Amino acid sequence: MTAATSPFEADFDLITEQIRRHAQAAPQRRALVDPQHTLGYGELDALMDRVAASLQRDGLRPGDAIGICAASSTLYAAVFLGALRAGVVVAPLAPGVLPAAFANMLRDAGAKRLFVDASVAATTGPLADGGVPRIALDGSEAGQALQSWLAPEGARPQPVSPEPAWPFNIIYSSGTTGEPKGIVQGHGMRWSHVKRGRNYGYGEDTVALLSTPLYSNTTLVVFFPSLAWGGTVVLMPKFDAARYLQIAETERMTHTMLVPVQYQRLMARPDFDRHNLSATRVKFSTSAPFNAALKADVLKRWPGGLVEFYGMTEGGGTCILEAHAHPTKLHTVGRPSEGHDIRVIDEAGRTLPVGEAGEVVGHSPGMMTGYHNRPEQTRAVEWFDETGKRFIRTGDVGRFDEDGFLTLVDRKKDMIISGGFNLYPSDLEAVLREHPAVAEASVIGVPSEQWGETPVAYVVLREGQDLAADALREWVNERVGKTQRLSDLRLVGELPRSAIGKVLKRELRDLYVARPAG
Repeated sequence: MTAATSPFEADFDLITEQIRRHAQAAPQRRALVDPQHTLGYGELDALMDRVAASLQRDGLRPGDAIGICAASSTLYAAVFLGALRAGVVVAPLAPGVLPAAFANMLRDAGAKRLFVDASVAATTGPLADGGVPRIALDGSEAGQALQSWLAPEGARPQPVSPEPAWPFNIIYSSGTTGEPKGIVQGHGMRWSHVKRGRNYGYGEDTVALLSTPLYSNTTLVVFFPSLAWGGTVVLMPKFDAARYLQIAETERMTHTMLVPVQYQRLMARPDFDRHNLSATRVKFSTSAPFNAALKADVLKRWPGGLVEFYGMTEGGGTCILEAHAHPTKLHTVGRPSEGHDIRVIDEAGRTLPVGEAGEVVGHSPGMMTGYHNRPEQTRAVEWFDETGKRFIRTGDVGRFDEDGFLTLVDRKKDMIISGGFNLYPSDLEAVLREHPAVAEASVIGVPSEQWGETPVAYVVLREGQDLAADALREWVNERVGKTQRLSDLRLVGELPRSAIGKVLKRELRDLYVARPAG
């Protein structure tokens, strides 16, 4: 740590050392809470030491990796943090992926130990784990019991001092495809998220309620700052809107991270306004498009600030929209964070002026080292300006306005080219959401002999609404340009989503190809 008046002013410090300082100052203060357990800072610090010492006993050295695949819990978090104290890299893996994809991720990470629970035992079975020794966090038969694996109480690891460039974790962004890509994030990147916390009221009185999974970067960008600043993290293994509101009220929640579909489900509850959420300081969101009308509703009915982060797990720049401070910019994802260079480029790699749409690229102090063991894919997402400065391609299409706010048009890969015209699904989805019967909508491009591609919509109606698909399609087509007209519209009970709320458009395309119109 460089000399500074506060650890949070330092260019770099260790999150694990911050936790130790809190343990020394206030060992009884709650650090981690789940439905079954509560760990104070003193208990957490001691457990982290035992985890680190156990890994060292097993021969793991700084730079080696472990995998964790389990529901969010205090023990999951303690193992993650304890591994970091030993300089070991953590690969938090998504439950529910196909065994082959799981095996690929575990092999790619080079994990030397795998921590699991009974809920994912099938995914992490002998055929999928490649013989990696398994430790069961919950004492189940999924592996060796954690308590029998741990070094004795009072054990202390050999000191390790990670540097900013050392790998912190490997986040797998596409484990459902069978071709997982591991995004390597460094200790310096994570510390930059902690430092950003000074802007959002983190402190020893923080109570952060997290209902997204710990294998997701969405969760981790609030999880680590909350602990580094000495607050309490309350973990929900599975999101349930009614239970979330009960916990938020009882715990006097101050901070939370939710994806847009969770905000939608919370705000739609008839009893939402009866809950006392007045302790809320800041609500965060990221990972998926957050429509302006929903943001406005959150601002109107839920106390505290609303902050949207736009960026990638790969790093490469973040835009921040402090929605409470910029109510006329709710259609945007905000302005580049301090020290982040975000640009819009055309197909030839030329930087575009204000108002013109192109691919969004970004550079920041917190960028991934690269995709683990995938140098070619790493190079494919890099763009360099004329000075040699490195940027990460986002794959998003956007434009800046005159005030420096970025509006996203759509995902580049989701753009539909129909009859030579570029169509953006987000434009059509916005029109669909204007209909009072529509709760959710997703538009995809499907093959067309006449046009090359043609837009098709999948729609979820609001509860109690009865509307024919053809009638809704006609309503939309009367309000869009001729080239934008939907060729088909399907009503469904729900849209396929990832664990962090992203609509899985690939699944919708596959579904449509399997069951085309007519």
